[in-house]
Amino acid sequence: MQDLLFDFIAKYVSLTEDEKNAIISLDTFRTFKKGVILLREGQNSNEAYFVLKGCIRAYYIIDGEEKTTAFYTEMDALTPPCVVNKTPSEYYISCIEDSIIIISNPEMEAEIFDKFPKFESLCRVLSEELLAKQQINFDEFKTSSPEQRYLNLLQSRPDLIQRVPQHQLASYLGIKPESLSRLRPRIMAKNKW
Repeated sequence: MQDLLFDFIAKYVSLTEDEKNAIISLDTFRTFKKGVILLREGQNSNEAYFVLKGCIRAYYIIDGEEKTTAFYTEMDALTPPCVVNKTPSEYYISCIEDSIIIISNPEMEAEIFDKFPKFESLCRVLSEELLAKQQINFDEFKTSSPEQRYLNLLQSRPDLIQRVPQHQLASYLGIKPESLSRLRPRIMAKNKW
């Protein structure tokens, strides 16, 4: 699993053997089964997540209904706002699939940044990319119809169609599962996917 991480990091910076060994020594790789809740609403946490394998989702429960806001798959990072703000979480994070996740915390990150400054630069670049991606996703969601959102998803993240239960996918798109059931065949017929 660490090779997956090192291959990902190599796209941004090269690592020495000492740097690789430092990452391995942190012992941050964790395996979770499908259905495990990593973070609950109201829970305090200082854990950030980096998905090596699998899929996790972030969601709120509003009036007894789950509202999915994001899916994180291979090589996606998530630092819940509660970690930064030091407040209880406002949402849940759970595993949709069996997952291998790197779990870190601010203290661990500060120690690594101190020993190996290039990691701080790497994290800054990744944070900037993530922020830009989230802004684009937010803008697309706010300016798109449900049909356009589904088409965007088919283009940008087609793997989610097979990996995520339909009711969670519908919630992510901001529609009811029944609406997604009606929308899919219409889109398939129109676009001949």
